Amino acid sequence: MSFTHILFDLDGTLIDSRQGIGNSLRYALRQMHIDGYSEEIRDQFIGPPLQDGFKRLFGLNDRHTEQAVEHFRAYFGEKGWCENEAYHGISELLEELHLSGKRVYVATSKYEKYAQMIVRHLEFDRYIDDLIGAEQSGKQSSKGELITGLLNRNQISASASVVMIGDTHYDLIGAKENEISSIAVAYGFGTTESINACNPDYLVGSVDELAEVLLD
Repeated sequence: MSFTHILFDLDGTLIDSRQGIGNSLRYALRQMHIDGYSEEIRDQFIGPPLQDGFKRLFGLNDRHTEQAVEHFRAYFGEKGWCENEAYHGISELLEELHLSGKRVYVATSKYEKYAQMIVRHLEFDRYIDDLIGAEQSGKQSSKGELITGLLNRNQISASASVVMIGDTHYDLIGAKENEISSIAVAYGFGTTESINACNPDYLVGSVDELAEVLLD
């Protein structure tokens, strides 16, 4: 399959964001006087909207959830956004896709302002045609809604030549909802079970394998 429009997730797909998210989460929980931080909990915050994580994993009500999100973003906006690193080979892959004439996009559940900051900091912006992220309120931040918004904004018709690449079931479900192809990356934060349950069109274990599929 020759893909013409390529949508990437950000956390766990283009970047390893564990440090920035972990430190932001630790800060938010300290401010809320909540115990229970662990690496397993941290990894469950990578992918879905922040609001979902605080409600689901800590049982917070709406008011406390918004307070926790504000604390998280206070740290992330100052320090956490630059505590990320690109996966080895990603910058080169983005450059090669761009030079080959493919259109490259980012669809992330991360707050759009911070996603833009990260993309510029890592100099991905020179290769990316458009980026869509979550609103500050967390509304319309499901991956399916974000993909729909990106496709509509760029007048891209759904087809098998359009592909969503991500590391969690949120990305794969979003691709199915929009009737586009999907590639699951196994080097991110999703579990093998949840990825396989979504029956992605492709499953790759490394950036090199991803490049083989995209540049075929």
